[in-house]
Amino acid sequence: MTTRQAVIYARVSSREQREEGYSIEAQVRLLRDAASKDGLTIQREFIEVESAKAAGRKKFAEMVSYFKRNRSCRILLVEKTDRLYRNYRDALTLEGLDISIRFVKENETLSKDARSQVKFMHDIRLAMARNYSENLREEVKKGMCEKASQGTYPGRAPFGYRNNKAARAIEIHPEKGTIARQVFEMYASGQFSLLGLSKELRRVTGTYISKANLHKMLTNPFYIGQFEWSGNTYKGTQPSLISPDLYVQVQAVLNGHNRPSYSKHEIPFRGMLTCAHCGCAITAEVKKNKYVYHHCTGYRGPCALPRFREQEIADKLGHILADVYIPEEVVRAIGASLQTIHIQMRNQAAQERARLEQQLTALYERMDAAYADKLDGKIHEDFWRRKQADWQAEELRIKSLAASMEEDKSGERLLSLQRTLELAQRAHSLYVTHKPAEQAELLKEVLSNCAIDDVSLYPTYRKPFDLIHRRAKDEEWSGREDLNLRPPGPEPGALPG
Repeated sequence: MTTRQAVIYARVSSREQREEGYSIEAQVRLLRDAASKDGLTIQREFIEVESAKAAGRKKFAEMVSYFKRNRSCRILLVEKTDRLYRNYRDALTLEGLDISIRFVKENETLSKDARSQVKFMHDIRLAMARNYSENLREEVKKGMCEKASQGTYPGRAPFGYRNNKAARAIEIHPEKGTIARQVFEMYASGQFSLLGLSKELRRVTGTYISKANLHKMLTNPFYIGQFEWSGNTYKGTQPSLISPDLYVQVQAVLNGHNRPSYSKHEIPFRGMLTCAHCGCAITAEVKKNKYVYHHCTGYRGPCALPRFREQEIADKLGHILADVYIPEEVVRAIGASLQTIHIQMRNQAAQERARLEQQLTALYERMDAAYADKLDGKIHEDFWRRKQADWQAEELRIKSLAASMEEDKSGERLLSLQRTLELAQRAHSLYVTHKPAEQAELLKEVLSNCAIDDVSLYPTYRKPFDLIHRRAKDEEWSGREDLNLRPPGPEPGALPG
């Protein structure tokens, strides 16, 4: 006797549903028992944890492929209709396979030879299952709109924020929030296109945000405490990351006002050089709509400075960056020392805040005691008023000092200096691997000005690159006097504030 072959299909909508008691195991056990009672041999078991409201389930597709390949297996066992599908497309797919579907809990078997009443009842169950999904979707949407009307964003927080599941709130991300704020500030300057901003952001912060996502960020009112949901704008409970004025300025740049203009032929090194002979600016012009030549403007009269091709200028300027190199081991040593210094400064600031708090507490105790003496008549009114003025001035002084300690930016300065050290270490290698426009931007960070004559360049370095250049030139990097735990001691103002 030929053994009849069958396939089992079991499903729950999600892992959360599975964990809440909608057991796959119970479904499989029920279907195996039904197969055993009917004398069926189970060939495959397809287990799925996915919603059935839309077509495209992985295991369902594998099951369809199995039935197409194995004509000897024509029976499918499933718990009930809504476990198999909740959409008409999947129902029609199985109907086209010419198989017999046994809905065990509903005690119905659907096939092309089934009675019309069976098919009709199946259609009703499918419609009910589909309606359940549609109604659930509507209820979820309604709940999200209600949540939005109360000021809580119903979705995933955008870049710069994070969802705090424990507090059921959205808060500013400690690291990404700073980068998001920087995106708005950089674009508001009018110096970047979206593509240029993406490149600059990656260079400065190491974070890549595509041009499309940058545009989405810059037009999102979420960052000023609002959000859009289902076509409406709501005032959100999330903290603002930027000011409304900055947001308006960014929209003006996006809409074309104050947008940076770009010449048809970009000349990256224009405006970076002066003539060493006469002090005039070095300008550039395009010949034959192809070749770029740099020359003295001759504002003070005829000048003997020759013309330079753009590539010659690029090569000469590249040598400047080779002169500000810091060895890797020195960068590590200085970085470690700076980190130690930062920790020391932070600890000292904490100690100073504690000392100021003690002073303020002692001052309040004196003021309270003196006020009690005044009420008891132990001191005269004139004495009280004079001492009160002195104490209020002292209170203001202590609070001002404490506020300045709270506003300490040493961490930001440390990060800025570390980036400067890393740039000095990699400046020349970055220069030779980038295009002229990017080379020019790199040079602008290192140089404030540069003079040129027939042979040589005479750069003026920005701080602290002037100090780095002197160290590299004198080959003092092997010395250890500035790599200890004391703050480095260049002349005042040599390092960025």
